[in-house]
Amino acid sequence: MEKIWLEKSYPPGVPFDINPDKYPSLVAMFTKYTVQYGDRTAFINMGASISYTELAQQATNFAAYLQQDLGLKKGDKFAIMVPNTLQYPIALFGALLAGLTVVNVNPLYTARELEHQLKDSGTKAILIIENFAQTLEKVIDKTPVEHIIMTSLGDQLGLVKGAIVNAVVKYVKKMVPAFNLPNAVRFNAALASGSSLDFIPVDLCGDDLAFLQYTGGTTGLSKGAMLTHRNMVANLEQAKAAIKPMLEDGKELVVTALPLYHIFALTANCLTFITLGGTNLLITNPRDMPAFIKELAKYPFTAITGVNTLFNGLLNTVGFSNVDFSNLKMSLGGGMAVQRPVAERWQKVTGSRLLEGYGLTECAPMVSLSPYNQESYNGTIGLPAPSTDIKIILEDGSEAAIGEAGEMWVKGPQVMKGYYNREEATAEILKDGWLATGDIGCMDEQGFFKIVDRKKDMIIVSGFNVFPNEIEEVVMMHEGIVEAAAIGVPHEATGEMVKIFVVTKQDDLDEATLIKHCRENLTNYKVPKLVEFRDELPKTNVGKILRRELR
Repeated sequence: MEKIWLEKSYPPGVPFDINPDKYPSLVAMFTKYTVQYGDRTAFINMGASISYTELAQQATNFAAYLQQDLGLKKGDKFAIMVPNTLQYPIALFGALLAGLTVVNVNPLYTARELEHQLKDSGTKAILIIENFAQTLEKVIDKTPVEHIIMTSLGDQLGLVKGAIVNAVVKYVKKMVPAFNLPNAVRFNAALASGSSLDFIPVDLCGDDLAFLQYTGGTTGLSKGAMLTHRNMVANLEQAKAAIKPMLEDGKELVVTALPLYHIFALTANCLTFITLGGTNLLITNPRDMPAFIKELAKYPFTAITGVNTLFNGLLNTVGFSNVDFSNLKMSLGGGMAVQRPVAERWQKVTGSRLLEGYGLTECAPMVSLSPYNQESYNGTIGLPAPSTDIKIILEDGSEAAIGEAGEMWVKGPQVMKGYYNREEATAEILKDGWLATGDIGCMDEQGFFKIVDRKKDMIIVSGFNVFPNEIEEVVMMHEGIVEAAAIGVPHEATGEMVKIFVVTKQDDLDEATLIKHCRENLTNYKVPKLVEFRDELPKTNVGKILRRELR
């Protein structure tokens, strides 16, 4: 398919191509900009801030500790299981400086989910927030993890404030369940130790693995997408190229409410804004909307990213319309479809257009984005990012005509190396450099793309991928279940929610019991909200359950 979007719709100032080898690694990028923007504030969290110079020093201390004290070597896997706090960027860049591959972990994972990810990735060391240490304690003996570094929410907020926050979290709010991990080292102690150790620079190239970013699959448990330093450099350069005409170096403050362990915020906020000398305002708990809005009111923020759920939540919280939006230049939605009513109301309240992006974990993640000069919501996922090609493939393997729907295939320097230790799954999705997205889309005469359906059975809840197989596997763990099928059904707040259909062998098994069982084994967003009991489930002639028919 001809790249008609380049000539017909690409906005002024956005290049057709980027250089994915602009920096040999994320470490080279980080070093360049922490020197260039040394005195600028890099991150803010709970009123505390860290400059670019301080971030580079702390990260180097952490890297020295990982190398010298823990003995970790280039390519070893290091897990970060921490919410949006100053500890995250320090640990992230410390691990990358040490040449490690970062494994991002959702702190809300259940023991079962955590065990799978740590074992599958071969993680050797983990940084974990103590609020969820109890989960790690349950599985630590079944994983290859040799070293545990423990942190508390207030550890980077200064001696007095940090101590107060930690005491309130632990003893007043009782948010830290009892745990026993006797060999864990405290994060601040690790930094102190590293400050007196020698950091040895690691030779990194674009092909080295930066992240194992876990995502679901059409079958079985989640898989680690192998994202190289080149993949990540390419995608941050693509994101920067698409939004740069709106922004100024050294003058931006981006609101980071999505967790940095999610690939969207990691690339769009953390990495991209470092190259702009921007400040990331880290929101630790965006679900507390009144507190979130109070935080917004304190800062002259110029950009905000989020999922549709987040924007909708803010719009429906008292006090949001009174926030000062006079500095806001860019609002970017991704992770799930942006809904027209939300986009239109957002623009009316804030005066800022809500641009929509589309991406996948396997693409680091950005594939397309609304052009920065788009005047209002248009229902599309925008135009392919620079150096990105998209084609629409029909069932017979031929390429679709303009306006014709088919599976979207993506090609570009941001496409992952493959799934970690999953050759078969990699072969299913990567074909001669093209990534088959599983999303059904079409392209219009101006080169704008639109998602019309999903080929996969994936469910998207508030921007997080939920794969039916995993839900069904957990449901089937209940002794009263004969068969189970999971689908996504529309939900006003989260886009979709999980519904399960079950055939039981226990007449007294009820919805509450099943949901409780799921809650013990699944992160909250994956837990079914609806249960339908049936005598049988629709199947193909070979016995495969027809989820499409259930939908």
